[in-house]
Amino acid sequence: MQAALNALVNAPMTGGEVNDLTARLKRAILERALNAEMSLHLGYAPGEDKPADLSNHRNGSSAKTLITDTGPLRIDIPRDRSGAFEPLIVPKHGRRFAGFDDLILSMYARGMSVRDIRAHLTEMYHVEVSPDFISTVTDEVMAEVGAWQSRPLEPMYPVIFFDALRVKIRDDGLVRNKAIYLALGILPDGSRDILGLWIEHTEGAKFWLKVFNDLKTRGVEDVLIAVSDGLKGIPESLAAAYSEATLQTCIVHLIRNSLDYASWKDRKAVAAALRPIYTAINAEAAETALTAFEQSDWGAKLPHVAASWRRAWAHVTPFFAFPPEIRRVIYTTNAIESVNARIRKVIKTRGHFPNDEAATKLIWLALRNITKEWAMPVFHWKAAMVQFAIQFGDRFTKRVM
Repeated sequence: MQAALNALVNAPMTGGEVNDLTARLKRAILERALNAEMSLHLGYAPGEDKPADLSNHRNGSSAKTLITDTGPLRIDIPRDRSGAFEPLIVPKHGRRFAGFDDLILSMYARGMSVRDIRAHLTEMYHVEVSPDFISTVTDEVMAEVGAWQSRPLEPMYPVIFFDALRVKIRDDGLVRNKAIYLALGILPDGSRDILGLWIEHTEGAKFWLKVFNDLKTRGVEDVLIAVSDGLKGIPESLAAAYSEATLQTCIVHLIRNSLDYASWKDRKAVAAALRPIYTAINAEAAETALTAFEQSDWGAKLPHVAASWRRAWAHVTPFFAFPPEIRRVIYTTNAIESVNARIRKVIKTRGHFPNDEAATKLIWLALRNITKEWAMPVFHWKAAMVQFAIQFGDRFTKRVM
């Protein structure tokens, strides 16, 4: 290989010359591979004697221009007399070479419009494609989306975070602000996975029961802790589908919502006054701290703050039964909020989506890019694993050992 490169490149080259050489090499390699496929198809190589019982033989070639991720590439496709040759590397009626579709999907997943993608392909690769062509490429991922949405899941998740983002979607002639819900699961080894995305078509408990039944159908037998931001309908549906699961309200969301009632100059002081509640050693101490806040000057000035904690209290108190190692994991839904923030960045250039499928397609492509970056387990997961084993016993350990 090195000797071949030395023979090809024996002097300094310009960028254009490098690109030209790359195209010629790609063409030569493809044509060599196609001829090897033809030899395999016929059963003999060029220059060898044709088997006596074989009526088929080589019959010249036909030219084809492929659209590749580096621009158009014209190659010669070998033909056989019977027309039975079906090359694998360049399918008979295909004109997009491997990598080109991925290039389009990569741009689409980053929020580029069809018009932007066309302009980029023309400018950078000198390839003219139609809007329908780009739509066809992106529509082809829907089969992958369907497989992803129905793929088998783990039998147990120590923690699942649920969160929503609002997306404008056209429905029955009107643009509606629909909620798209994501579930981010923490696996027993501390790795993360997006379990699914669902567009809300019904309200409250009926919708969430459908979500939980979907998870059960896909193999999720047990959820130890479910964390959400007070999403309507979750408590009843979770209890029906996973009766042993603990529902935990996101503490950070409660704090943020509380600070929304305070003026900017008071926020630091209000945050400090709330701190004894969520850092309490147990539920009794936390309630004492909440009562103290209610009776303080801040409680009198901002009565809505304590009231919001009281309304959520039944799903706040489970937090205090857990040791610090587990509290750190469930304290905030930042893991899934950061996912939603990146999705919002991708979709912000869209005024609205024409239908649910278009929204699902783009969000799934964005999720695919995001999850590729997840290599490390949840921070301090080893310490949390020990505590999950102590707190939940066989419900955790039998899925780990």
